[in-house]
Amino acid sequence: MLAEMGLPGGDSGLDRLFEEIPAALRVKQTPAIPSALTEMEVGRLMSARAAQDGQPLCFLGAGAYDHHIPAAVWAITTRGEFYSAYTPYQAEASQGTLQLLYEFQSMMTSLTGMEVSNASMYDGASALGEAMLMAVRVQKKSRASHMLMSRAVHPFYRSAATAVAGDQGIAFSELAYASDGRTDAGGIDSEGAPEYTALVIQQPNFFGVLEDVDALTDRAHARGMLVIAVVNPTSLAVLKPPGEWGRRGADIVVGEGQSLGVPLSSGGPYFGFMTTRMANVRQMPGRIIGRTHDVDGRPGFTLTLQAREQHIRRAKATSNICTNQGLLVTAATIYLSLLGPEGLARVAEQSRWRTATLVTKLGALPGISVVFSSPRFHEAVLKLDRPVAPLLEELAKRGIIGGLDLAPHYPELGNALLVCATETRTDADIDTYASALTAVLKERV
Repeated sequence: MLAEMGLPGGDSGLDRLFEEIPAALRVKQTPAIPSALTEMEVGRLMSARAAQDGQPLCFLGAGAYDHHIPAAVWAITTRGEFYSAYTPYQAEASQGTLQLLYEFQSMMTSLTGMEVSNASMYDGASALGEAMLMAVRVQKKSRASHMLMSRAVHPFYRSAATAVAGDQGIAFSELAYASDGRTDAGGIDSEGAPEYTALVIQQPNFFGVLEDVDALTDRAHARGMLVIAVVNPTSLAVLKPPGEWGRRGADIVVGEGQSLGVPLSSGGPYFGFMTTRMANVRQMPGRIIGRTHDVDGRPGFTLTLQAREQHIRRAKATSNICTNQGLLVTAATIYLSLLGPEGLARVAEQSRWRTATLVTKLGALPGISVVFSSPRFHEAVLKLDRPVAPLLEELAKRGIIGGLDLAPHYPELGNALLVCATETRTDADIDTYASALTAVLKERV
C-alpha cells in the first residue's frame, strides 16, 4: 500500500502516511493488542470469554427481557438471503428485504392498533425522543414545545429522550405517580398548568403497574395535547392496543422490540419501533415500505413517501434517523410469524403468571413487602428492610441476577427492588431465588 502511494516502506513510510495527525495524539505502542491468532485459537479464546459470563438465573427486566427464542428464528434470520441483504434503496434488487420490512410494519400496526408503521428505529429510548420531535412538527398550530412526561416512564427513556430532543428547544415537565404506582391524572389539567405539546404514557409503566390509559388519554386530548404511548410489544398480545385508548386512541406509539426474538447479548443491540396515524405519516422519521404494482400488474414493494435526501439535509431534515435495525427486525418478524397471535398471547400470559408467582414467594419473606397493589405485568416493586445493592452483590455470587436497585432512580421509594420473571423462569428457578435471598437476608448483609 505504501509503495502504491509513493511512500517508503517501514516505519518512515507509516510516519509519512499519518503526518497530518499531530505527534502528541499518536500512539507509539499498542502493548494491549495481542499477537495474531489462528482461527482455532480465536475460537477457544472467545469460548473462554463467553464462559466468564456463566449462566445466571435472571430476574432483571427493566426494559430488556429474557424470553425464549425458538431455534428456527435465528436459523432463518442468518440465512444469506436475509443476513447479507442490507440497503433497500434499489427496489429491483431488494424485494425480499422490502417485503419482510413491509410484513414487520403490518404486524406492528396490528399490535398497536395504529394505521402506519416505519421500518424500525435505533432503540426504544431514542424512538421516544424522535416521537417528541415528531409531535412538535405535527402540532403546528401550537406554539408550545413542552412535553409532559409521567415520572413512571422508564428513567433511561426519559434521560435519552431529553438528550435527543432537549437541544432543539423542547421543555420537559414531570407528572407525578400516586401511591398505587399509577400516574396521577389530576396533574394534567391542574389549575395554572402550562400548555403542553404531548403527554407521554408508558403501559405497563416502569414499575410494571398498568396505567388507567383511557382516562389519561382523554384528559390529554381534552387539553389539546397529543398522546405518545411507550409500550411493551409482548404485553399488547393481551392488553388493549394504544390505538383504542380512550375515545380517540394514542397519536404516536413507540417501544423497544428486543423482546421479540432478540437475545439479551450482554446489553444489546436493540431496536425501536414507531407507529402512528396516517394523518401524521409525513412527519414520521425512518424508512417506510409500501406495497404497489408494477406496469404488468404484479405486486411489489418499495420505499415510499420519503426520500433518503429528506434525512440528510442537516438542520432542515425531518429527522437524522435514516436507517433501521434491519437484522433485528428480520428476527422479530420471523419470531412473530412463528408464534402468531395465540403464541404471543401465551408468552404474555405465562410471563404475567410467573411474575405473580415470584411476587407471592418473595413477598412472604421476612423484611420484604410488595410496594404497589395495582394490577401489573412483567415487573413488580418490592420494599426491603435494608439497602438493596449489597444484597444484589451477594445474590450475584450465587449465580442470580436479582433485579434492579431503584434507589438511584426513585430514592423516595426507599430500599426498593424491581424484579421480573418471564415465561422462561420455572417454579424451581423461583424457589432457588427465594432460598438464596432468604440465606442472604439471614446473613444481615
